[in-house]
Amino acid sequence: MSDSTQKVINSLKKRHRKEKVFRAAGATAIGFGFLLVFLLITDIITKATPAFKQNWIAIEVDFQPDLLGIDGLDLTRLPKGDYRTVLRSAIFEMMPEVSGRRDKRSLFGLISSSAEFEIRNHLVANPADLGKKVTVWVKVDDDVDSYLKDDVVVGEPGIRISEKQATWIKKWVDSELIESRWNSEFFSLGDSREPESAGVKGALTGTFYTMLVTLVLSFPLGVAAALYLEEFAPKNRWTDFIEVNINNLAAVPSIVFGLLGLAVIINIFGLPRSTPLVGGIVLTLMTLPTIIIASRASIKAVPPSIREAAMGLGASRMQVAFSHVLPLAMPGIITGTIIGMAQALGETAPLLMIGMVAFIVDVPGGITDPATVMPVQIYLWADSPERAFVAKTSAAILVLLGFLLIMNSFAAFMRKKFEKRW
Repeated sequence: MSDSTQKVINSLKKRHRKEKVFRAAGATAIGFGFLLVFLLITDIITKATPAFKQNWIAIEVDFQPDLLGIDGLDLTRLPKGDYRTVLRSAIFEMMPEVSGRRDKRSLFGLISSSAEFEIRNHLVANPADLGKKVTVWVKVDDDVDSYLKDDVVVGEPGIRISEKQATWIKKWVDSELIESRWNSEFFSLGDSREPESAGVKGALTGTFYTMLVTLVLSFPLGVAAALYLEEFAPKNRWTDFIEVNINNLAAVPSIVFGLLGLAVIINIFGLPRSTPLVGGIVLTLMTLPTIIIASRASIKAVPPSIREAAMGLGASRMQVAFSHVLPLAMPGIITGTIIGMAQALGETAPLLMIGMVAFIVDVPGGITDPATVMPVQIYLWADSPERAFVAKTSAAILVLLGFLLIMNSFAAFMRKKFEKRW
């Protein structure tokens, strides 16, 4: 074997060895990325699991008219009764061995602050129970709920349960007065300062309205701008100037769009703060460059032969653009829209600037009602000191990911529907 042949063989071995190393490095990088995603999702699910359960306690409530401070014959006054007194009486009667003002205050603190509204709602829904003693299930306080879920020891950091309170809780558990249930109210209630009563319905509804406004404004504007620039606009310095600015806008920090919305949309045009309408307009400004750039790339990818064939058959430029080019480019356009909407769905900074960080309990009924969105809700809960909000934050992240998955699945379906081959 000649020296030149041996050099070629050695060179091939070296190249093959480098190729194997590169493939191994690429596979390792992909595996490491999947591992990190798996650990992240696992950690979120583990922390979120307690939020989907809620502990309730059964108490014997005596709905006597004199305790409620109402006339027993006037059922219209049921919502205005003194249910706090009725609740305190029921709790102290359930634990007669507890005496002293401080101990009674500690005992009453084990019940959720929403309990009096829950027994009020029970009586309003069942007016026949007036004058009777009935069993009503109410939520326990978030500290008790966390204590029971986490199986912790009194005295640990973050545990706000005393030894005496732990004894009372153990008695309730042994008496089967406490029951863990599926927390459906997490999906049916708005925000609350009490973790046991906090839900995501308000933020989820606000997110839906905000994304709806964003889609309705950004999709037609972005597609129209891309179609004009690619199919109709003359190639001169003005269109070059527009293209450069569109590319630059795609790299502008999102908080700048929030400042623009605050200065122009709210202060000049006078639109209401903290509404999905304003939030959608701000997110539209932010997502338009992404949609325009992706749409232009998709339109440019349509073969020139399609245009030439249509024009050869007598079609006008407008007919070519809307009947041939746009349908063929639609899958790529929808992909760019998905990217822009996914970016908008996770944005927090621009919405903070227009007031969507406000504490809003009510579920919005339209695009002009005060609202917040899921990323802002997660931000607010993550900043709360209560232990129970840790689980609520992780659960809200799962809901946000689910919302994103549904939105992307619908977009993928639409992309497949419009996809055409040539």
